[in-house]
Amino acid sequence: MKEKYYLLNDGFAIPKLGLGTYGLRGSSGMQRIKMALQSGYRLIDSAFNYENEGIVGQAIRQSGISRDQITVTSKLPGRHHAYKEAIETIEESLARTGLDYLDLYLIHWPNPDQNQYVEAWQALIDAQKFGLIRSIGVSNFLPDHIDRLEKETGHLPVVNQLECHPYFNQAKVLDYHQSKQIIVEAWSPIGRGSQMGQEAVINDLAHKYNRSNQQIILAWHVARGIIPIPKSGNYQRQGENLAALDFELSQADLEAINDLSQDQGRLKDQNPAVYQEF
Repeated sequence: MKEKYYLLNDGFAIPKLGLGTYGLRGSSGMQRIKMALQSGYRLIDSAFNYENEGIVGQAIRQSGISRDQITVTSKLPGRHHAYKEAIETIEESLARTGLDYLDLYLIHWPNPDQNQYVEAWQALIDAQKFGLIRSIGVSNFLPDHIDRLEKETGHLPVVNQLECHPYFNQAKVLDYHQSKQIIVEAWSPIGRGSQMGQEAVINDLAHKYNRSNQQIILAWHVARGIIPIPKSGNYQRQGENLAALDFELSQADLEAINDLSQDQGRLKDQNPAVYQEF
């Protein structure tokens, strides 16, 4: 498979599809992450709150893949937004992974009622200067949150990881991010626990392209300039997901999937304007 990348606004490259690791823990999780790396994944998404940074690092060391070929992501939890705590948490993430640096570090949620996300962002900026992190970004931030980061620090994130899937396509938000040269990553890209993969339009397109329903949705994300990060511990499914980079949907078919989107399409009602992460 030919590796494909997006260029971040800081000049680094990032793969167009990654592996989500939420729920992958222990030796079993480590084997599944290692398996994904050996099958071609080069973007691994983790978080402090996933409690699996250690096995991510172990999987990398055991994979036989050169460290500089792998983009490793982790995230700062809401309870550690205070500057000193944020720096220490980044250092803890590094210690857990056993890596010398993290390629991408995100603020997991803005926690606006807590109102420390600018302080946390300054910690990420400084950790980047210290050489702990290569690229810095955010997760679940609304445009207003990002505008405040830019106004108060002069720094924009390279990535914003959002809930995005056919039931909630984030079209207007995507336009905003593209205007700022911020890459959108999609968590829950195929709508975990929902029936969107069985929608008639998805079934029809899977038949048309001779692809799985999941591949159709992942190809839709990539065509929109979004990085999907589906989680899978199954070797066959991991390979199928990665193969979504190998074909393209027509514009008409992309629009047909877009028509599934709903104004209230969030799967768990986790609105970043009010949601508080621990």
